[in-house]
Order: sequence, then structure tokens, then C-alpha cells
Amino acid sequence: MQEKEGVVKYQCRFTRRALRYDISELNSWRRTLYLLQLVGGGNPSRYNGVGFGNLSQRIDTDSPRHKRRFIITGTQTGELPNLARQHYTLVREHYPEQNLVVAEGTIEPSSESMTHGAIYDISGHIRFVFHVHSPDIWRCARRLAIPTTGRNVEYGTPEMAEEIGRLFRETSARKMQIISMGGHEDGIVSFGKTAEGAGKVLINYFVEALKLTKNKT
Repeated sequence: MQEKEGVVKYQCRFTRRALRYDISELNSWRRTLYLLQLVGGGNPSRYNGVGFGNLSQRIDTDSPRHKRRFIITGTQTGELPNLARQHYTLVREHYPEQNLVVAEGTIEPSSESMTHGAIYDISGHIRFVFHVHSPDIWRCARRLAIPTTGRNVEYGTPEMAEEIGRLFRETSARKMQIISMGGHEDGIVSFGKTAEGAGKVLINYFVEALKLTKNKT
């Protein structure tokens, strides 16, 4: 199953309120990934022009699972070359079992908020999650030994949250800091204690995938 991004599949209790958190570090990486075409949208030849890619940053240190707050890019912002504070949202709570997200901001959160929340719930050490679309990494995931979710697991669902947990338990996902989404065309997720850590992992695998693609051709 090849799922396209952009459709919010969870229930959202949303409060319209101005975001006041510092987004500078997260936003600089978002701009970098946009320039690398790992985040984007508006191109009819790619996913029918639908926006893709989302980044998040956890902002607390000691909240319990499902209440680990994080800032995430808003829904359908992928095609914008530059984002401002009004393009980000605060996710306050996330409950995969209820398929529910509680958020606030001036724009509703990304369709992948449940996946980001699931990763933050797994490890208190993870502070950044980057979800991009890379045909090169995705097609080379097996050769790069990247842990991959099941092909029948759709993005933005409770099932994806469960699948993320399985990969952390049964594979080297935690150590590698990267996951391929088998049922979500080109979907790749990296994560780390720092934005630089999550970003470097992603870029390193991007380079390795390009090498494999070049050698194949």
C-alpha cells in the first residue's frame, strides 16, 4: 500500500492560540531539508502536488507518556519555502489508543503527529524527529539495513504508532536513529537527542543511498 501524505487521520482537539516557543533551530533544519527536496510540495509530478515532510521538537523534560509536548510543523505547510512561528503547532497530548491529538496554535498539526508522539513516548532522550520523503533512501532501505515498518501499516494511524514501538523493540532502530515507512511511499523518519544529530543521520543515509543508486546505473 502506497500512502500519500496530507490527510489528517486522527481526531484533533484544537485550540486556536498564538505559539510562543522558539522555533529557530527547528526552522533552520526545516529550511535545509526543503532545499534538499526532502520536504516540499506543490509539484504536480510528485504526489500530485500534495505537501510532504514534517519536523518536530520536544519542549519538555519530565512529562509522562502521551503528554510529552512537542512543536511540529502545521498541516499542509510542505510547499512553503520558508516557515514562520504561525506555521508551527504545539501538540500537548496524544493518545494512540483513542486516535486523539490535543493541540494548540494558529494552524492544525501535521498528519504525522501521532508518529512523532509515539517516538517521543518511547524514549525521553529523543528531542527531535524529522519525517521526510526520499525516494532514494526509501528504495535502498533494505540494502542500507534500515528498519522498516510493515507495508500494510498506514501513516498517521494508531497502527503506525504500534509499529514504531515494535521496531524499537525488535530491531536496531534506536541505535541507527532512522526508520523507513514501508507502506508510505518514500517516507523516512530520523530522530535524535539534538537537531544536528537527527539531521546528520538523515543526510548521511541520503548520501549513501545516492551512491548506491549511482553505482546501479
